[in-house]
Amino acid sequence: MTLALRAMTRLADWPDLAEVRPSCGTGRALCSAQGEIVHFHTDHDVDLHLTVRAIRRFEDHLKGATAVRMVPGSRWVTIHLEVDTDIDLLLTLVSLALQAHQISPVPVDTPSASCNDH
Repeated sequence: MTLALRAMTRLADWPDLAEVRPSCGTGRALCSAQGEIVHFHTDHDVDLHLTVRAIRRFEDHLKGATAVRMVPGSRWVTIHLEVDTDIDLLLTLVSLALQAHQISPVPVDTPSASCNDH
């Protein structure tokens, strides 16, 4: 079982998440009531939707994590899963993303932000 599939299986049990078709059309996705949270694009690459506020608040930590790739101006961060601890990092960041979207939801009239898989 790949790391991405193991992470997807663990996250699929979370009550706040449901599997949906990703808006980008690639791979699989999980969403919350606030919108898409995670895109599983490959066996190793996962895009996670954070709020701008959450990215700013945790930017130094995100940049310091070797598994995290950030795209300037994007509300998505890419997690490259290489080892089991990267799954733990992803789960922690998904929890952060869920909280961030509950506290500061993206307004409905805001254009949908494309994930980093483009």
